[in-house]
Amino acid sequence: MTLAIGWTAADRQAATAPRRGRQVLRSPWLLRSVTPLALLLAWQVGSATGALPEQILPAPSVILDAGIEVWQGGELGDALAVSGQRVLLGFALGATVAVLLAVLAASSRVGEYLVDPPMQMLRTVPLFGLIPVFIIWFGIDEQPKIFLIALGVAFPLYLNTYAGIRQLDPKLGELSQVLGLTAWEKLRAIVFPGALPQVLVGLRQSLGIAWLSLIVAEQINASAGLGFIVNNAREFLRIDIVIFGLLVYGALGLLTDALVRAVEHRALRWSRR
Repeated sequence: MTLAIGWTAADRQAATAPRRGRQVLRSPWLLRSVTPLALLLAWQVGSATGALPEQILPAPSVILDAGIEVWQGGELGDALAVSGQRVLLGFALGATVAVLLAVLAASSRVGEYLVDPPMQMLRTVPLFGLIPVFIIWFGIDEQPKIFLIALGVAFPLYLNTYAGIRQLDPKLGELSQVLGLTAWEKLRAIVFPGALPQVLVGLRQSLGIAWLSLIVAEQINASAGLGFIVNNAREFLRIDIVIFGLLVYGALGLLTDALVRAVEHRALRWSRR
């Protein structure tokens, strides 16, 4: 006890330093970055030794130089704005329709019989096989791109929202009747909070498919956006710019997924052990 009382601030700081170091090494962000960094290093080494031919897969340093070239040319900022707008509009449309239909189908037998069968049928149709149909219906402007993204977003979110509502404890419905809640109050206070974990899973899946759909959608006569940059680079055999564009797509997908994970971490604090 005497020794502990006699410790100075420097002694206490030295004693807690190893503990802080262990906490940093166990940080989830650091642990999750180990594998990507190792793959990046192996990629660079493989390119430097000639194991990966530059015509097939340029080195990360070459792709970085290509990205700087695109950025300094002013193309990347405009492309991100256009592609981001397409994803935002398509996601808003698809998510709105999916949640409304899921609530309608899961809330009543009549809604289930009217909504769920056609949704189950439509989700088996190949998404990208609808591109020719969308071109015939909507032309080659922005509409087919947005509707393709919306359709890709709708089905995962619908299925997860529907399942989340269906898995709620029936006693919660009895509780809402005892409390005399209106339909909107029941949705806001009981249904949505109870189904939220499943809805967030569907949201993460939908955002991933939204960026995947965007990659394909921007091959439809795109005159702006990331797809336009990739198509131009393909015409001039600039494989470095093509891969840079694909990496930007992937980075945007990871960013939106991280945002949903942050929302999930905050919104589902009550469910943690």
